[in-house]
Amino acid sequence: MTRTHKPTRRAFALAAMAVASIVLSGCATLAPAPAPERLPDLTGVSEALLPYYQQELAWRDCEGGFDCVEVTAPLDWADPSAGEIELAVIRQRARDGQSLGSLLTNPGGPGSSGFDFVRDSLDFAVGADLRRGYDVIGFDPRGVGRSTAVTCFDAAGMDAYLFGIPDGERNSPAWIDEVVADSKKFATACDRNSDGILGYIDTVSAARDLDLLRGVLGDTKLNYLGFSYGTFLGATYAELFPERVGRLVLDGAIDPSTSSIDVGTTQAIGFESALRAFMTDCLTQKSCPFRGTVDQGMADLGALLAAAERSPLPTPDGREVGSDTMLTGIIAALYAQESWSFLREALASALAGEGAQMIFLADFYYNREGGRYLDNSTEAFTAYNCMDYPVETDQAVIDAAAARVLAGAPTIAPYWSSDAPDLCEFWPVPAVGTRGPIHAAGAAPILVVGTTNDPATPYEWSVALSEQLDSGVLITRVGEGERWYLMHNGSVADAV
Repeated sequence: MTRTHKPTRRAFALAAMAVASIVLSGCATLAPAPAPERLPDLTGVSEALLPYYQQELAWRDCEGGFDCVEVTAPLDWADPSAGEIELAVIRQRARDGQSLGSLLTNPGGPGSSGFDFVRDSLDFAVGADLRRGYDVIGFDPRGVGRSTAVTCFDAAGMDAYLFGIPDGERNSPAWIDEVVADSKKFATACDRNSDGILGYIDTVSAARDLDLLRGVLGDTKLNYLGFSYGTFLGATYAELFPERVGRLVLDGAIDPSTSSIDVGTTQAIGFESALRAFMTDCLTQKSCPFRGTVDQGMADLGALLAAAERSPLPTPDGREVGSDTMLTGIIAALYAQESWSFLREALASALAGEGAQMIFLADFYYNREGGRYLDNSTEAFTAYNCMDYPVETDQAVIDAAAARVLAGAPTIAPYWSSDAPDLCEFWPVPAVGTRGPIHAAGAAPILVVGTTNDPATPYEWSVALSEQLDSGVLITRVGEGERWYLMHNGSVADAV
C-alpha cells in the first residue's frame, strides 16, 4: 500500500518558501524623513491583552535605511500569562512622507522570513505606488527566523536529514525503517531544541500575532499583502477579525478547506504540468539536453530520475544527488519561468553524470549557502504544517491519493509518494488546526490573485478561496509561475 506523505524531503507546498526566482537580487533603499508614530489601536482589546497592545515600540535604525523593532506577544493567546515570545519587525517608511498606514507582508512558506523579504528585496516585494503611500512592514512569524524560532538540527544534521540517501531499496521494509528513524530523530531534535514552543506554532496563533502588530502600529484596519502560505495566514486573520480587514491582497492562494493529502496530490499534478510546460519550451532551445516530442522528453527525464535513484551523482562537497534531491532541484526551478535556463543547464550536467548544478538548485530551495543554512525555514515549515493539518489515517484515502498522483504526475510519482508514514505522525504535539472553508463574513472586499499554471499554489485553490470568502474578488492571470503581483506589471499590478 502506498502512502502519500509530507516529510521534509518531499513536503507539500514544497517550495512555497522560495521568495522568487533564482535570479532575485536585493535592492537599495533610501530612508524618507521620519514621521510621527501613531498611537496603538486598542479597540476591542481585552484587559488581559492590553499590556501587549499598549507596548511602546523602540524603533531603531537598522539594515541600511530601515527601522527595526521587537514586539512581544503571548506564547499562548488563550493564556497570556503562560509566557512570551518575540516577533522581529522591519519597516520602510512611506516614501512620500504622508503614510496611508502600514502595509504588512508575508512571503509564504510557512517558514519564510518576512523580515528578509522586505530587507533584501523591497522593490521586488512591493510596487512603487504602494511604497510611496504605505509604511511597508516585514516580520518573521512566530517560530521563524529572527523571531522566537523553532530549532532542530545543526547544519551537519540538516545535511544528513535533507540530503542523506537511505541504504535500502525505495519502499522496502529496510528503506521505510530508515525514513521512520530519520523522521523520529528530526521530530525529537525539534522538541528538544525549541524551548517548549512547538505547541504554539500554528496559523491561528500567527494570525492573532498579525492583529497585535496591526494594533501596536496604530492601524485601525489591517492592510496586508500575502503570497502563497501568506494567503492562508491572511484569510485566517479575516475569519478571526473581519471587522478589522482593510485592504487585503492574497496572491497565489491556498484553499483552507483542503486536507494535507489533497494539498500534496494537487501539487504533484501541478508540478508535473509545470514540468511539461518547461519541457515544451526546452525542446525549442539549442541548449536543451532532450530531443523528440514532449512525451519523449518527459520519458527521458523520468529515466534520469530513475538513474539517480540507482546511482546518485557526485558533487564537489561530497554530498550526492539522489532522486529526491534531483526532484527538489527541478521543482525549485519551476516557480518562475525566468529560472528555466538554470534547469536546462542542471539537467544537461546531470545527464553528463555531474550533480553540482542540480544540488545548487536544491540548496537554493533550502536556503543553504557555503555549508550553512541561512534560516530555519525547513524546521518552521514542518512545525506549522504538523500543527495546522491533521494527519490522514484512512488508508483508502491514502491509496486513492497515490493513485491520483500516479495518473496525473507519472514522471514524479515514484519519488513523491511512498509507503513510509507521515513525518507528522511523530510530531511531539498533536495538530490543533482544522480544515474548512473560510468566509470572513462582514469583511471588506478581499482580492485573490491566481495564475492558471501555478504549480505550487494551483489556480483551482485561488478560485476556491475567492468563492469561499463572502467578499472575495478573483483576478486571473493566464500563464506560468507563482505569485504574479511580484512581477509588477500589467493589469494584475494595477488592480493590486
